[in-house]
Amino acid sequence: MKILKVIHGYPMRYNAGSEVYSQTLCLGLAARGHEVHVFTREEDPFRPDGELRYETDIDDERIKLYIANNPRHKDRYRLEVIDQQFAKVLEQFNPDIVHIGHLNHLSTSLVFEAKKRNIPIVYTLHDYWLMCPRGQFMQMHSDDSNLWAACDGQENRKCATRCYARYFSGAAEELEHDIAYWENWVERRMTHIREVVKQVDLFISPAKYLKERYEKDFGLPKDKSIYLDYGFDRKRMNSRSRIKEQSFSFGYIGTHIPAKGIHQLIEAFGMVQGNATLRVWGRNRGQETKALKDIANSLPQGKSAQIEWMAEYKNQEIVDDVFNHVDAIVVPSVWVENSPLVIHEAQQAKVPVITANTGGMAEYVHHEVNGLLFEHRSVEDLAKQMQRMVDNHAWATSLGERGYVYSDDGNIPDISKQILDIEEIYKGLL
Repeated sequence: MKILKVIHGYPMRYNAGSEVYSQTLCLGLAARGHEVHVFTREEDPFRPDGELRYETDIDDERIKLYIANNPRHKDRYRLEVIDQQFAKVLEQFNPDIVHIGHLNHLSTSLVFEAKKRNIPIVYTLHDYWLMCPRGQFMQMHSDDSNLWAACDGQENRKCATRCYARYFSGAAEELEHDIAYWENWVERRMTHIREVVKQVDLFISPAKYLKERYEKDFGLPKDKSIYLDYGFDRKRMNSRSRIKEQSFSFGYIGTHIPAKGIHQLIEAFGMVQGNATLRVWGRNRGQETKALKDIANSLPQGKSAQIEWMAEYKNQEIVDDVFNHVDAIVVPSVWVENSPLVIHEAQQAKVPVITANTGGMAEYVHHEVNGLLFEHRSVEDLAKQMQRMVDNHAWATSLGERGYVYSDDGNIPDISKQILDIEEIYKGLL
């Protein structure tokens, strides 16, 4: 088949979970003999918006990348020049299937270009972006004592006041005008998104939690919604050999942003007693990374020296660069994640995971079975669970040995098996 993957970023330019999974899927499909191309984005402020250029995947030159430039309009949800470039790619490549991973920073309306040509569309859900304009149900503007407050559901006025107030004039007498403008903007966005959803033939959720939430809270039709966990190149995670150290080492893998809860992890680590180390992997994000280091430097005397800031790693080298250097992985996200890749990868490498007791995080980590759960957003409870592992290293190791709870042998889903499932999905739609 000729498959066009659509994703808002692609490794190594963008290296978060949905991007990494998209590449893994593309590599697996290409290995099966399919012709796989990718429509994605970059942000080059020295070139025109919408300009399209071409590359090949650094790991498989058979995979062609169409890279649309979008440095100045990335916060729009639809962009005509991106739609036009996408239409050109459809005409040039003439795919059998369009498989979307994310449309943020691209254009939602590109789905209409595929439908004009009667091309089936599959959409893998990675977050809440279709039913939450910001994607994570976290409020950007909340009380100072509750930064990044959780949101319990999408409402137009609440979106305006809690997430788009950054665009208000700031004049008190204009407040209601500003709220009315953005309330209307959100309403138009959500109306448009529902039209976009109608164009999609099938939605795939990598967590049962995510599938049920989209169906219940957003009204996603059940006959267009299926559950299928992510697939992984398992052999890359099977060669872990922990390098011996005196201290118990926790690891964090991810972006240096508030949603990931890394600030709370640092604060919790400051409460952990005994011989422990925290290693933080991820791309330096300038001011955000500096702010996190400032939090680390404010910890009780000596704790900052026990935090090591590691360089960004390539996902294909995650065992050598990460898992060989940790005794546990912590996923402290303050947004309700659905199916974090790092949880699966750690489980395949037999590394125990500490994460929050909510969403897809708790779906894949079972308390005192293959890891530990802490009360979501509770720094104190996170510290308590981390302390339990430091105090009983052997027990922590035994939790890691269980691996993935939905298989008898602890193995996570293999990408080769998932490719067969994806092929059947494509064939069914065709």
